[in-house]
Amino acid sequence: MGNKKKGTVTIKDVATEVGVAPSTVSRALQNHPSISKETKDKVKKAMETLGYVPNVAAQNLAKKFANTIGVVMPVLSLKERRSNPFYLEAITAMDQEASQYDVTIAIASGETQEELLHTVQLMYKQKRVDGFILLYTKREDPVLLYLEDNYIPHTVIGQPYKYTNTTNIVDNDNRLLGQTATHHLMECGHERILFVTHVEKENVFHERYFGYQQALMDADLPVFPRALIKKTEDYLAFSDMLEAEKPTALIVLDDMFALRVIQLCNLLGYRVPDDLSIVSFNNSIFSTLIHPYITSIDIYTEELGRVAVQQFIRQLKHADAPQQKVFIQHKLIERETVLHLNKTDE
Repeated sequence: MGNKKKGTVTIKDVATEVGVAPSTVSRALQNHPSISKETKDKVKKAMETLGYVPNVAAQNLAKKFANTIGVVMPVLSLKERRSNPFYLEAITAMDQEASQYDVTIAIASGETQEELLHTVQLMYKQKRVDGFILLYTKREDPVLLYLEDNYIPHTVIGQPYKYTNTTNIVDNDNRLLGQTATHHLMECGHERILFVTHVEKENVFHERYFGYQQALMDADLPVFPRALIKKTEDYLAFSDMLEAEKPTALIVLDDMFALRVIQLCNLLGYRVPDDLSIVSFNNSIFSTLIHPYITSIDIYTEELGRVAVQQFIRQLKHADAPQQKVFIQHKLIERETVLHLNKTDE
């Protein structure tokens, strides 16, 4: 019963156990280069033996670092977008990567843009975070403007509309993704290809649609206006477009939306892939929920999250380091939604 309880053990107790000064234990905890590996190992062993738990809050205060990254979610008004697996996959990967650096993450969210900005400002002013990773890009974004104006460390996943020279960026080459999807369909014999989207103002759409256009123009094939499906009245316009343009394939902005497009095509009397082939993006859980499984381009969401954390920590440790733009690879995963028109039975 004479043993001290966990939480009551001090640095001085650890120092006595090892036979060194308390300042040596303190430097060992900070992984200071002046302390030998042998001493650090002894300190670690003594901590485990005594049940010493470092006071992280006190260490942060002394170092002027919170050891926490704020991860900023977009304002998600639609329930469908809130459940998009992209965010969960990215945040899970960020949390795992941050733990490698003894750093945690804290989520910043809001029902409106004003509420989100207020949350970000409060988190930083209260020194709860060292900076932020933005999980979205938005035109005229007040959050990004606040971070830039106040020189707050930040990294953006995606291609921002402004500040590309002063922001750490981690993204896929979305223009190349659009080309990859289009080239795959062309290689399978498709020449009349529509691009279907449920957003029209986001950079990810513009870049992928531009890649689609470029690939078709290079091949001297017809380029069509984007098919936008956001409201109920868009369903009829989409039906008219299918009838007028007679496409054999569709490129759809993401897997989750692709499921809705497949359902709509079925309602309109088109079978996938017999009448309409489909290529989507993200390679999320939605691509293999129901048959036909969706041919999708893997954007390596987890890698986006991991690299964003690495870039943020690099910026935090080396404030004078130049900003970087890192592209993450992609890979087309062929499944069941693309019909090979140029295959002949032997």
